[in-house]
Amino acid sequence: MSSPKLYHTLADVVLITHVGFVAFVVLGLGLIIVGGFCGWKWIRNPWFRMIHLAAIGVVTLQSWFGITCPLTVLEMTLRERAGDASYHTSFISHWLQRLLFYEAPAWVFAASYTLFGLLVVASWFKFRPRRFNSSKTNR
Repeated sequence: MSSPKLYHTLADVVLITHVGFVAFVVLGLGLIIVGGFCGWKWIRNPWFRMIHLAAIGVVTLQSWFGITCPLTVLEMTLRERAGDASYHTSFISHWLQRLLFYEAPAWVFAASYTLFGLLVVASWFKFRPRRFNSSKTNR
């Protein structure tokens, strides 16, 4: 037996997770840049940097291949099962439309993700992460 309230709650959890993922990618780059100039050592953590690079890499590849984000698909499915209204575009384009009242073709988002990804790669070279095998004293 499935409850619409349960599906609604799960859809909200997926949405919060998605927003957290976007915040990690966007704010992460900002923190890397600010931290690089301020000398914050934690921004050179190789795990943080690899996960951050992989996150924008996945988003960029999905946009190039026209793949809707799995979190968007999951949220829309859960909302439909809950009987809620669902959106029919990608997560980012949906919320950008709602926040900025801006509609754009998919290629604009792909180009934006690609440029953002290139900024993340550039930050890798400007503010190099430590090596994975570096001693704990270098943290």
